[in-house]
Amino acid sequence: MKTTVNVKWTGNMAFETEVAGHKLIIDASPEAGGEGKGVTPKPLQLVALGGCTGMDVVSLLKKMRVEVEDFQMFIEGELTDEHPRHYRSIHLVYQFKGKDLPLEKLEKAVSMSEDKYCGVAALYKKAIPLTYEIRVV
Repeated sequence: MKTTVNVKWTGNMAFETEVAGHKLIIDASPEAGGEGKGVTPKPLQLVALGGCTGMDVVSLLKKMRVEVEDFQMFIEGELTDEHPRHYRSIHLVYQFKGKDLPLEKLEKAVSMSEDKYCGVAALYKKAIPLTYEIRVV
């Protein structure tokens, strides 16, 4: 399977892309010479990871019949100081809210995503340390 996206320069430091009918603007901050019209590229790497693993976790918990009231992830990437700047490590916090949530099932869903299903995590793990924790509130 092949995926192709078109990322078009729209002037100065800004680019626009459309993925599956959804437009996305990418731009640098004013401090970096852009106009702040859109998101900067590196955080999109963290968003891709969150979306990939989050969809896995939601799907797996549904199959396990675990009802979650709220689920969110906090993803922190630590950038290198030297160029080319890239993430030297990424840490995910999976935060769940609900009544009587079975921790063992939450752990199983997260670990299955991290170790088996999430292609973004699999790729990132080849280059950088990827760690995670689970919180129930």
